[in-house]
Amino acid sequence: MFKDLVVYPIIQAPMAGGASTPKLAAAVSNAGGLGFLAAGYKTAEAMKKEIEETRLLTDHPFGVNVFVPNQEVVDEEILSAYREKIEKEAESVGVLIGEGISDDDDWVNKLAVLKELRVAVVSFTFGCPKTDVIRELQSVGSTIVVTVTNLHEAKTAAGAGADVLCVQGIEAGGHRASFENRIEEDYGLLVLIRMIKNELELPIIAAGGLMHGMDIAAVLAAGATSAQLGTAFLRCPESGASPVHKAALNDARFTQTAVTRAFSGRRARGLVNHFLTEYDNDAPAAYPYVHHMTKQMRKAAGQKNNPELMALWAGQGYKLSRELPASELISLLVEELKGEH
Repeated sequence: MFKDLVVYPIIQAPMAGGASTPKLAAAVSNAGGLGFLAAGYKTAEAMKKEIEETRLLTDHPFGVNVFVPNQEVVDEEILSAYREKIEKEAESVGVLIGEGISDDDDWVNKLAVLKELRVAVVSFTFGCPKTDVIRELQSVGSTIVVTVTNLHEAKTAAGAGADVLCVQGIEAGGHRASFENRIEEDYGLLVLIRMIKNELELPIIAAGGLMHGMDIAAVLAAGATSAQLGTAFLRCPESGASPVHKAALNDARFTQTAVTRAFSGRRARGLVNHFLTEYDNDAPAAYPYVHHMTKQMRKAAGQKNNPELMALWAGQGYKLSRELPASELISLLVEELKGEH
């Protein structure tokens, strides 16, 4: 059973781009939750090293999240026009806009490594793998989680053989996990849990804007098996989020979040800054093309302490984030949860 993997129903969200580290995942698992590594944007070899490093830091189960590749058809003219608009922003931090390329995020090699290393939990984002992929991983002992944002995706994942659904509400920080890169109806987390629970029997991990033990209590009461928190862990010392990103979460000048394609070509929620405000309306639905175009700009901005050109991913509850070691944060969340019960 999935819930037998943890002492407490608290999961640290996989946050691609550097925030999820072996130290963070291990600290959460050691404290009784379920830590997660984020394989997105990494090579299979880099993912393997992180898994091995995490295993040196904990004997407890942890998970690895993988992006499902999607071959999108992109309008080159629209992509080129976007490049021209944002080029000056990259130049302002001393770099050039990157090539708008597509890749499969080392998909086949990552699956091979995951089968070899027999990770306790493997989760998928941006789509649902085929049934044979899911069964192969299950055959080596992995519990399979598929992240969904609506009832149709949940039914697809259940039909493919997923063990658990990670249900992502619109409140969540970072990328929308939607199977297709398009505008669709967005659901708040509690409503979405009830919709899916009403039709499917699979265990549910609830994700989206959860920051406090009371939030965890609310999603458990709605029918979830456990709660997944991402932004809540960003300011932990074990988090690999950049110092600029961590500081922005507690900076009074950043007053709200919004969902945008500006940084990656896929919808994602982050703090509203200059780049998001300026280019949100122009950004094409072109992932990972736009991600590769803005990657060096975002990195350089971080190095130059300029949060206005960075993707400051954050959930709607970011103002409630706390700067604590991961183990202390887990203990506090558990106290708050017990207080509610």
